[in-house]
Amino acid sequence: MSQSKIPVDLILSKIAEDAQKVQSRAKKASEVLLGELDTELAKTPYDVVYEEDRVKLKHYRPRKKSSYRTPLLVVYALINRETMLDLQPGRSVVERFLDAGIDLYMIDWGYPTRNDRFQGFDDHINGYMDNIVDFIRQQNEVEKINLMGICMGGTFSVIYSALHPDKIKNLVTTVTPTNFDTRKGLLHVWMEHIDVDRVVDTFGNLPADMMNLGFLLLNPARLMIDKYVGFLENVENKQFVENFVRMDKWIFDSPDLPGEVFRQFIRDCYQGNKLLQNKMEVGGQRVDLRKLTMPLLNIYGKFDHLVPPEACDQLVKRVGSNDTEDICLNTGHIGIYVSSKYQEEFAPKIANWLKERDQIPINQLSRKPPSAKKPAAKAKRKPAAKKTTASRATSKTKGAGKK
Repeated sequence: MSQSKIPVDLILSKIAEDAQKVQSRAKKASEVLLGELDTELAKTPYDVVYEEDRVKLKHYRPRKKSSYRTPLLVVYALINRETMLDLQPGRSVVERFLDAGIDLYMIDWGYPTRNDRFQGFDDHINGYMDNIVDFIRQQNEVEKINLMGICMGGTFSVIYSALHPDKIKNLVTTVTPTNFDTRKGLLHVWMEHIDVDRVVDTFGNLPADMMNLGFLLLNPARLMIDKYVGFLENVENKQFVENFVRMDKWIFDSPDLPGEVFRQFIRDCYQGNKLLQNKMEVGGQRVDLRKLTMPLLNIYGKFDHLVPPEACDQLVKRVGSNDTEDICLNTGHIGIYVSSKYQEEFAPKIANWLKERDQIPINQLSRKPPSAKKPAAKAKRKPAAKKTTASRATSKTKGAGKK
């Protein structure tokens, strides 16, 4: 009986070859990690043209002559930062809007302090947002502006447009939750049962670290294991490492969430689903979606684990507008903005949609809008319950520069 021979020489040769590859990769990885990395976010130049308390309004410097009559205001969520729309050169929604000739403004909600814990929906929507919209209208001498909302910022934009329909020409909502009567998505299941009063009464503002932990636990295998395995597999690729660090910087640059915003968001939306039923009240006014008579573009992601399609696809059926469009892209919550593939679909679609609806009727062109006149003194709103600080508004039209 012949005895099988183990090809020791081939095994040793394979081990040596693999060791050489590992050594080469380790050397390249060291050069990348120890070298100079460009991980700066939000590099597109802008000016801060309005400030009120912690809230700032960014006005992006145009790249070309504006081809739109109506400026666009983008409202991001109070969770995470608006810098995600300008993650890096070449992968930036902001750049694409500017390249299309859009006159672009964006709200920076800042970082809430303990003094802001009593600020609720009314303070943000009928306070900060309304003041900013009026500022843009006056600065551009227009009666209405275009409004685009993202995630919770989209929910705010829907509410604002229903309460102030006379100031909004076109409304764009992206990954915007409006229907909360769904169990498609672990976040909706959790929020349905959370004791929001105990959370807010304990912490005041909802801590950013708590929110980040919750988001990670929604998909721990992908967000806490696969993610870093992928990093190790591509650690010698400088561009990959730079993109990875930029995304991580954005993820963990999270402001706290004002307590009363969190309380009303959970009570009225996740647990009451009042917005879609026209039962929500903000500042003593009922939010009626049938007052959304302006054109509406609603975009969301098919694989969004935070705001699933079922949370977004009912809006166009409840509004009063006859000009609506509903688009579901085959991507997730963040990929819709930063994916190189969907960069080619998302921003250009919005820019073209707004362009088609940008024309002003001829009989209005010779009429100077009322907002161009010196505005009357704005009546002060009643402060939210227990609010401890008064709002201050200032405008800076020159020299604010890039942050």
